[in-house]
Amino acid sequence: MLEVPVNEDIMLRQLQPADAPFVYKQLDSSRKSLRKFLPWVDYNTSEEHSLRFIQMMLRKAEDQEAIALGIWYKGVLCGVMDLHDWDHQLHKVEIGYWVGESFQGKGIATRACRALVTYAFKKLRLNKIEIHFMLQNERSGQIPIKLGFTREGILRHNAKLHGQFVDIVVMGVLRQDWKF
Repeated sequence: MLEVPVNEDIMLRQLQPADAPFVYKQLDSSRKSLRKFLPWVDYNTSEEHSLRFIQMMLRKAEDQEAIALGIWYKGVLCGVMDLHDWDHQLHKVEIGYWVGESFQGKGIATRACRALVTYAFKKLRLNKIEIHFMLQNERSGQIPIKLGFTREGILRHNAKLHGQFVDIVVMGVLRQDWKF
């Protein structure tokens, strides 16, 4: 089981089936704020849905396609961060993240993302990491900016949110540009 220490308060740990109730509880308590930018929130309506997500991500981890990590803050699961769309030919991956409403604004996601990027470059030997977010999601977009990612472009009408097309911002960082 993968663990990535962030600091004395924050730990990233690969999600396991036993974590499903904690993932669902945090998601459900933050449903209103998270659904503004995450279309899948409406489809996760039970612990069983969270369990299926974790099981799917464990299968993908075995094939090195993706990995889901719980963000643990002072021993409490406060969100999820993942590596997905792993491209082994190009040695790149995309990072996704969400943090429960009561944990937002504390710098948790930024610190966790910095640790995961460093892990991905050092241990996984990746060359590039991308973060994609909806143009309207300014808070999420601050994380790659703080970490020194480069804005690479906007993919117009590249996702749907509650029946409406939305633009996606792509930001990336190369291994050679990362400050270890």
